[in-house]
Amino acid sequence: MIKKESIDRVLETARVEEVVGDFVYLKKRGTSMIGLCPFHGEKTPSFHVSPAKGIYKCFGCGEGGDSLQFIMSHEKYSYPEAIKYLARKYNIEIEETEVTPEYQAEVDRKESLYVISTFAAQFFANNLWNTDEGKSIGLSYFKERGFREETLKKFEIGYSPEEWSALNDKALSEGYKQEFLEETGLVIKNDKGRIYDRFRARVIFPIHNFTGRIIGFGGRTLKTDKSVPKYVNSPESDIYHKSNVLYGLFQAKKAIRDMDNCFLVEGYADVMAVHQAGVENVVASSGTSLTTEQIKLISRFTNSVCILYDGDAAGIKASLRGLDMILEEGLDVKVVLFPDGHDPDSYIQAYGASAFKTHVEKNKKDFIFYKTEILLQDAANDPIKKAGVIRDVVESIAKIPDAIKASVFLRECSSLLNMEERILITELNKIRLTKAKKDKNNPQNQPSPEFSDSEDGPPADLFEDKPSQTDEHQEKEILRVLLTYGHQLVNWDDMTDTYIGPYIITNLSDVSFLNPVYTRIISYYHDELEKGKLPTEKDFIQHPDKEISKTAIAIISSPYHLSENWYTMHNINVNDETQNLKSTVMGAIFHLKKKKVSAMLITKQKELQQEKNEANEMILMKEYLDLKEVERYISHYLGSVIIK
Repeated sequence: MIKKESIDRVLETARVEEVVGDFVYLKKRGTSMIGLCPFHGEKTPSFHVSPAKGIYKCFGCGEGGDSLQFIMSHEKYSYPEAIKYLARKYNIEIEETEVTPEYQAEVDRKESLYVISTFAAQFFANNLWNTDEGKSIGLSYFKERGFREETLKKFEIGYSPEEWSALNDKALSEGYKQEFLEETGLVIKNDKGRIYDRFRARVIFPIHNFTGRIIGFGGRTLKTDKSVPKYVNSPESDIYHKSNVLYGLFQAKKAIRDMDNCFLVEGYADVMAVHQAGVENVVASSGTSLTTEQIKLISRFTNSVCILYDGDAAGIKASLRGLDMILEEGLDVKVVLFPDGHDPDSYIQAYGASAFKTHVEKNKKDFIFYKTEILLQDAANDPIKKAGVIRDVVESIAKIPDAIKASVFLRECSSLLNMEERILITELNKIRLTKAKKDKNNPQNQPSPEFSDSEDGPPADLFEDKPSQTDEHQEKEILRVLLTYGHQLVNWDDMTDTYIGPYIITNLSDVSFLNPVYTRIISYYHDELEKGKLPTEKDFIQHPDKEISKTAIAIISSPYHLSENWYTMHNINVNDETQNLKSTVMGAIFHLKKKKVSAMLITKQKELQQEKNEANEMILMKEYLDLKEVERYISHYLGSVIIK
């Protein structure tokens, strides 16, 4: 088990914006950072990261937590796995108590699949670099294609020997289990029960997940025999789902974020060649048709995609419709075509890295314009085909969620198509109307509600309490003030040695919370004070009670920020609540008490209406008048001290 000292060191070191930033493209907004939520589909950012508080919060789906919780939720890691991941990221040595054989036996199935995949990658790499067969066949193949050793090592390239069961035999001799070799697809059992290696006599391209763990493999044969498949890939498993994976993303994600652009190519070698040419923001769909999940992976890092096609015209036309998915996800798409049947890899081999970069920069075209030109060439002078082209192009534009972008493309395409813009607009509206009717008739096909494109973030009523007869808003506000400012010293009314937290807790001694989780938070705060400890935000964010942790994160998170240009634009000063903490604290306390008293008055009124006994009625009336006096006092206090 991991020692507490190691866990504390990891949690103190981890920066939430750095951890989340490995998976989500974040932009600074005020004191926070925003991006597209990785836990649910959205096109307008509702996912907020607060570096100051060390937390993230999605105001769309409600997910929230700290660095550790993010890794656990995103990667489906257990607590120890997440701690170890963060420790590796920050080069922190983990100290563990002795692991018993029983504990080792409890390692779950998924971890076993990761372990066997890592072993296989090391086996393949060793064969490439350290065996005669690997060096003479595998290594020489890559060197002939111009790949440098550092590139091969960066992508952990390997070679599987031409033996029926070399990997299987080696793994079993090292103590690995047959079932995990079969489950990952590293070996195959035929109908007669014979075991053989799936990737024998192939160069190997390991496939990594987001965090760098190996989850699958692609193997390329170097034989010219037509009966032998050129590529063989790992089958689906508990750790490998090809529709959710982009080859090279682990090596490219930082460059994609830094360059705010992602180059998309077709094959493993293309990724390596472009990467080696100095363009590191490149990924491939691993030989599969591009999926929505893969597009969403890219959108976490950038809104710009540039697709690098080879010169196969038939293949380009076949893939055009599929690329509409990228537009639908709100990404900007550009296309680069390579001449004479070249793909990125062969073009770099033929003309060099510098010529490749120049070609890409000079030949980038917006996908809509490119598609229009390609289809028009195919239609030639056939009016029927041209009509089909017009509808096809407008259907693509209709998928663009940004109305301004769509209108720009319509205007430009009207010129390319030699068609009046108003006709294209009419066609666009027809397509959108048809889709709206279809969605209305099939509610299950409708996307989850998205936020508007307003810079102010999502509408307030999505995450704030609407006015109601409950005390929820006031209870939440006093907890927000308690968690945010509880560790600060009171500096009003001649009090200088009292912290705000204990001051609030003392003033809430006569208040009962209706929300049970809020009650637990107050009780925990009180109990910690009794032990001589002053709780902080972090104690609640990392609280073992998941309900307390989730609630605390929701309470102290806010999607709003005040623009730095607010005063310049409007010449209006907005008070910062920290400038008058007395007003903030006392306002929260007395607004809560006022709400509680108002509720008690309503109850007393009902009791008075129902009471038949005159003596009891007098007692109730006295209690009612006392409560009214308390209400008047609180109202007067709020008016004279808080508002003024």
